[in-house]
Amino acid sequence: MTRTLTYLFIGFFILASCKDTSPETVSGTLINPEVKDTVLEVQPEPEPAYIIDTLEQKLIDAGLVNVQDSIPGILIDLRYSTTNNFMKQDVYGHLNRAYLQPDVAEDLKKCLEFLKGKDSSLTLLIFDAVRPRSVQQIMWDILDMPVNEKTKFVSNPKNGSVHNYGAAVDITLATNDGVPLDMGADYDDIRLIAYPRHEKAYLDSGMLSLEQLENRKLLRETMRAGGFSGIQTEWWHFNRYSRDVCKTRYTIVE
Repeated sequence: MTRTLTYLFIGFFILASCKDTSPETVSGTLINPEVKDTVLEVQPEPEPAYIIDTLEQKLIDAGLVNVQDSIPGILIDLRYSTTNNFMKQDVYGHLNRAYLQPDVAEDLKKCLEFLKGKDSSLTLLIFDAVRPRSVQQIMWDILDMPVNEKTKFVSNPKNGSVHNYGAAVDITLATNDGVPLDMGADYDDIRLIAYPRHEKAYLDSGMLSLEQLENRKLLRETMRAGGFSGIQTEWWHFNRYSRDVCKTRYTIVE
């Protein structure tokens, strides 16, 4: 009996020793004890390379600059690269960068610096910048209405526009995290409430609030700081130069 117990004890000791020196298992998978504490680093998938398409290459070849390269902190929401516009159609395709003439971009930078001096929690948000005339022609053709009605929405491509020269922006104020300030009418709103010339009447009627009007005034003050001027039919549109001056300074972007 004593001999039997001795054999059982020796067998148990051998089994226990084997368990301590054999590889551990997790869910049936062997783990090398020498590397069991090693943390495996999972490499993230690389970001897909940004592809410059034909339209964007045209802008680069014309000598225009990517606004966000020139103006850190400015935000972009190219509405014509989406269906969130008055035509409900995407006419820019893959383009998601705003381009302007180099000197116009420098003046726009002065606008942002002025705004930051007034309120560091705010920035500028661009809806549209250079608009090649070929794209403007597409927009012109999409609108199925008489010419006198079309010109309320898009300048006649045969005349060229300040947008076509890369010297105009459609723009608004936004918080640094991208929330646009309330202007009382959205971008591309065709109603008279979007017209600066009718602001007093809409304020008196209560359809435009004092806060909304003050936001528009701050936008205009900001843009004037860089030499831009607005128009009386769109609160969001600002030209750096007139069309006649653009003709002498730049080549139209086709």
